[in-house]
Amino acid sequence: MTTKEPTTLKQQLLAECRRVQQQKADTARQAMLDVQESANESQGAIEDKFESFREACQIQRDLYARQLDEALSSLQVLQRLPETRTPREEPGLGNIVVTNAQRFYIAVSLGEIAVEGEKYFAISAFSPMYQAMAKSRVGQTFNFRGKPYRIEAIF
Repeated sequence: MTTKEPTTLKQQLLAECRRVQQQKADTARQAMLDVQESANESQGAIEDKFESFREACQIQRDLYARQLDEALSSLQVLQRLPETRTPREEPGLGNIVVTNAQRFYIAVSLGEIAVEGEKYFAISAFSPMYQAMAKSRVGQTFNFRGKPYRIEAIF
């Protein structure tokens, strides 16, 4: 664990998660609009030839719309997450969990994120990793996919 104040670290982690999640939402939104624009451009063309193209564009647009919806839902979770949270005995939403192998930030599933050169894994409270650690306390060990993890600290 870094010597950085836990409250400042949590604020930085939350800000980075929000930034990454907003970027995901923006990317999905732009991709959805680009596909829709491509479909609209083919409107005036010969109907039979471009009908399958428009259908493919619609399928892609729907895919990006779902990605956008998921990104916005996760962003809402992050917006409601307080920047500071009192440490608990067990891991919980908004906590940093330091194990002998990795550092985790319990928020939304974003994978690896870095704050000032330190790596953390942003995971959701619905992830299998969180489910494995959920009832463990500092000093206890939990297993995930056959590998033991010892919780060294919860902030």
